[in-house]
Amino acid sequence: MLSIDRLRAESARFGTSPYLLTQGNDGRPHAVAVSIEWQGDRILTRTGTRSVANADARPLLSLLWPPIEAGGYSLIVDGDGCVIGSGADARISVTPTRGVLHRPDTSAASAARGCGSDCIPLLS
Repeated sequence: MLSIDRLRAESARFGTSPYLLTQGNDGRPHAVAVSIEWQGDRILTRTGTRSVANADARPLLSLLWPPIEAGGYSLIVDGDGCVIGSGADARISVTPTRGVLHRPDTSAASAARGCGSDCIPLLS
């Protein structure tokens, strides 16, 4: 079942401290550690002025939780960002559009598929 509830449950398992990935003016990725909280079906975070400006100008962003254990899955959530408030009170609201558990897969089966990854979709 691909659902926001499953995504919320997985994010709870990974904790409240992912990395927020936005895109800068020059097209380069900008990554910062953040704390998140769920508000309904949206994820809210406070972050610095650069991330806020990036999300305001280019609202497609991602959240990345590293693996909990060696060899484990990472949680990656893509979403549409929206800046709420301004100045020191600005927050980014993320509406998830896709979520996946991801890890490299070096097995022969993966190599034969040409994928190189082991993915479990959570939300699409």
